[in-house]
Amino acid sequence: MKVTIENKKGLNKDVKVFVDKKTINTYMDQKYEEIKGTINLKGFRPGKVPREVLKRQFGKAVFGEVLDKVLKETSTKALEENKIKPAGQPKLDLKTYGEDKDLEYVLSVTELPKVELKSIENIKFDEYSVKIDQAETEKRIKDIAKNQPNFKEAGKDIKAKEGDLVVFDYNATIDDKPFKGGEGKNTQLTLGKDLFLKGFDKQLIGVKKGDEKIVEATLPENFPEKELINKKAKFKCFVLAVKNPDEVKIDDQFAKNLGAKDLNDLKSLITKQINDEYKNSLDRLTKNQILKEIEKFKISEIPENLLEEEVKILSQGMSEEDVKKSKNNFEEIAKKRIKVGLILNEFGEKNQIKVTEQELQIEVQKQIQMMPGQEKMVMDFYKKNPNALASLRGTVYEEKILNAIKQKGKSSKKEISKDEAEKILKQSQKQQLDQELKDQRKSDKKVETKKTSINKNKPKKTKNKSVTIKTKKVSKK
Repeated sequence: MKVTIENKKGLNKDVKVFVDKKTINTYMDQKYEEIKGTINLKGFRPGKVPREVLKRQFGKAVFGEVLDKVLKETSTKALEENKIKPAGQPKLDLKTYGEDKDLEYVLSVTELPKVELKSIENIKFDEYSVKIDQAETEKRIKDIAKNQPNFKEAGKDIKAKEGDLVVFDYNATIDDKPFKGGEGKNTQLTLGKDLFLKGFDKQLIGVKKGDEKIVEATLPENFPEKELINKKAKFKCFVLAVKNPDEVKIDDQFAKNLGAKDLNDLKSLITKQINDEYKNSLDRLTKNQILKEIEKFKISEIPENLLEEEVKILSQGMSEEDVKKSKNNFEEIAKKRIKVGLILNEFGEKNQIKVTEQELQIEVQKQIQMMPGQEKMVMDFYKKNPNALASLRGTVYEEKILNAIKQKGKSSKKEISKDEAEKILKQSQKQQLDQELKDQRKSDKKVETKKTSINKNKPKKTKNKSVTIKTKKVSKK
């Protein structure tokens, strides 16, 4: 194989590849030997079909497979040996080819630009850790306790009031006739929440243990027996118990009910939970700081094909008119994204960062846990959508690269309080919103300036004369 590299312009190169016919014939011989043992033709023993017979029947198919294999192997080798990293799929132009002929072809390649990584070590960023006060942890535990239903049985003569829990059996009738679904045992209602049937629990206010009470209510729209919907029913209720709300005692047993070993363990878990809530948001700020610093790096040239692809992604779903209006803005965003992507990828390759299957599956499990009750749907989604799984792998890959950059960059570690964390996060959100508004105004201003320029160049209307302007369509190539 002979390879010649010709620089056309900037990142564009022509890679000319020549493979002599002797090499092609070797590939052909190997392929015929491979199929000889698998072909059964009438009149010939298995594996004994002459080459000429095989060639007459399968020659075109064999050459097609051989050509495809040679092109893949030689083009990959040509690019690797010359350390050319293509930005996108190279275009292939076959010059000469055929059985018992030399193979010549040209790969038109847009090469990835050279990336300088020395500046990575000079990147400055903040790393936050949040110190959670014990009072904050205890407040969170008290809030949890308030939401834990806890009742103690009231005395026999104590009447039920709003907020109490009433336990009762009931039999219901419509026009004095029982109906399907009109019976209940050990039904529990917290009075005042109106969670059973509209207006039902208010009628139980004032009952005592052992009382019988007739409650009237209208059956709802979602009642299983369709013919009974909106019918008025009488519920004969026998009160089994009246329970008063009782303050939950925050102790070791309370902690165990929540899955902790004891109260001290629960406090540790809650403290970590609060810390993690802030840490995740603050880590995103750190990540954005690093990415903003990388945006400042210089790259000689952005490949045009990558720029076009990124703009297409940014403008997906937009009308052609809106895309034209925002084209300059999209191109600026696209250039930053591509630049950051190239630098991160180069850093990942230089430091041999890879995503293992185990790491990918852990991330899939995280996605599943974020959608309780839809676990199977999420799992099937990733099984049936390789692109979605590849995107997830890319996210994990980027995260690993950023963590590695943190080790090399200049970190300013800061321990802050919860209030300081909230202040920093609010300020960051405001800055982000301000920047988005600024970008929008900038984009609108460009469009307005363009409109003004066009209006200035428009021919003025003349009285009593009709002016016809002929336009010529220009095809964009």
